[in-house]
Amino acid sequence: MRPGNLLLSGCLAVVMAGMATAATTTSALAQSEIKIGEINSYSALPSFTEPYRKGWQLAVEEVNAAGGINGKKLVVISKDDNGKPADAVTAANELVSSDGVVMISGTFFSNIGLAVSDFAKQKKVFFLAGEPLTDAVTMSKGNRYTFRLRPSNYMQAAMLADEAAKLPAKRWATVAPNYEYGQSAVAVFKELLSKKRPDIQWVGEQWPPQGKIDAGPVVQALAAVNPEAILNVEFGPDLVKFVREGNTRGLFKGKSVVSFLTGEPEYLDPLKDETPEGWIVTGYPWYDIKTADHDKFLKAYQAKFNDYPRLGSVVGYELIKSAAAILAKANSTETDKLIAAAEGIKLGSPFGEITFRKSDHQATLGAFVGKTAVKDGKGVMVDSAYRDGANFMPSEAEVEKVRPKD
Repeated sequence: MRPGNLLLSGCLAVVMAGMATAATTTSALAQSEIKIGEINSYSALPSFTEPYRKGWQLAVEEVNAAGGINGKKLVVISKDDNGKPADAVTAANELVSSDGVVMISGTFFSNIGLAVSDFAKQKKVFFLAGEPLTDAVTMSKGNRYTFRLRPSNYMQAAMLADEAAKLPAKRWATVAPNYEYGQSAVAVFKELLSKKRPDIQWVGEQWPPQGKIDAGPVVQALAAVNPEAILNVEFGPDLVKFVREGNTRGLFKGKSVVSFLTGEPEYLDPLKDETPEGWIVTGYPWYDIKTADHDKFLKAYQAKFNDYPRLGSVVGYELIKSAAAILAKANSTETDKLIAAAEGIKLGSPFGEITFRKSDHQATLGAFVGKTAVKDGKGVMVDSAYRDGANFMPSEAEVEKVRPKD
């Protein structure tokens, strides 16, 4: 063999050996990691999703510091859905087909959650939904591959209806964003409150587009039907515009208001001293929660981020903690084994122990119910109490009636 050929042969051998070593290293690395996908509307709703991201980052850090998933490092691959269902499905497909994740998690908007849930059903991949609240996720459009962490519209409506039923008001109007979440919240609240108070009249509804409320006409239309009480489902920048216009026009004077989510810091903080007082709300009064579970979470979060948590922080944190617990219990990344592990699993949370119910895959995580107030120029929740989600879930019979058979 010529010297040149010998040299070329030697170089090729070195290259091939290097490639083999790289492949072996990559394979070993993959075997030492468990990757899960995470999708959320980071650019569309940063007030919630930025604290949420911090929450799951803290959880990943804690899980890996404690030994990972049965000795394997937990890796989260995160994607932005831009607030669009089609983008979320594209992201989910990339996570599964290209990134090699063993489950999908996250989502915020209910229509996006439903789109990813349908993807999970079609592709037979485990989906742990964090935030989408529409009842359809676990009820009418539920499937064996989808689980949900946060208390559903039904659960929060049941908590709020208990308080609303005590009010003397009989004439009620509603305002909610005109998409899946708002429609679901209004429907179930009206159903549950009317059962408790058959004397109630529903005198008006306003359905502004999500993220594009024209608050002046909405407030004017609500005032025109002269309600004694209002159900509000607006959130984020839409809530600020609605409250500001309502305050200016005196809409809330002499009226009771019951409001989903308004007590969450991400939505209450921007209102500042414009916060209307006395609204009955669900939320997260982190400054008034005095339990060992929450104290531990609060101290860890403040130490890492030098900031106070929002509800999004809790959701992101508990989402990853739940995923890790399911993976550890399954001791497998096979979808069927993950489902079996998740059904009925019990685990801790900053709000205490929770369970993922087998019948509908809904977690028993609860919510705080209280009233809005202004303190030191800031909106706060007062007179709040935790409502255990297990006490406000639809019955097994209701689930059986509407949930599709797998």
